[in-house]
Amino acid sequence: MTYAEVPKSQNTQGACSHILVAFFVFLIVISFPFSIIFVVKVAQEYERAVIFRLGRHLSGGARGPGVFFILPCIDVYTLVDLRTKSYDIPKQEIFTKDGVTVSVKAVLSYRVVSATRAITNIDDYERSTHLLAASTLRTVLGTKTLAEMLSERDAIAKELKGIFDEATSSWGVKVERLDMKDLHFSEDMQFSMAVEAGAERTARANVLSAEGEAEASRALRDAGDELGGLVGYRFFVK
Repeated sequence: MTYAEVPKSQNTQGACSHILVAFFVFLIVISFPFSIIFVVKVAQEYERAVIFRLGRHLSGGARGPGVFFILPCIDVYTLVDLRTKSYDIPKQEIFTKDGVTVSVKAVLSYRVVSATRAITNIDDYERSTHLLAASTLRTVLGTKTLAEMLSERDAIAKELKGIFDEATSSWGVKVERLDMKDLHFSEDMQFSMAVEAGAERTARANVLSAEGEAEASRALRDAGDELGGLVGYRFFVK
């Protein structure tokens, strides 16, 4: 698009922006060194600054770590923490695939990998990440049976992480871990599971006992056959 094709409103806006920037730069120069207090900012090693000038994102990406500069009154900046954060997902009541209601607690570990996307693409990335973690946990665990939830935690954690990463990639957020840390179910269900486990143990014990008796019976039969053959042989010799 050539300059002649650009709408007049955009041309006017660009001209006004340049005039305002030049004016505030002039104010900074004539008020030096007092203006340093308002111009110089510092981002910590684990922080990045996303700067907006007259409502537009400043090109060049996020600033930091270290010293960066802003123009007072026309620049607004937000510091984004890049450190890994942990969040305890509140207890979720989940109805499993096999019809059991369980209470699940989980922990989420995540970090920001793109400060610019975290500010420009989502409103309050931290709250959105927390809400998405809870809803993803309910959705995935609702497709699992209680036995799968108890025995396949690592596989479920990988599935949760994959779904979550796909959803948050445009936010500049990366999940490091999303694990179930606690499962609770009713006392009736605990009693039923205990009875079922006891029945399984009894059944296995009966099978082992039957196999042992069958093995002993075969051993006695083989011994009887050998003994009978030996007696017949001696009788024949005599």
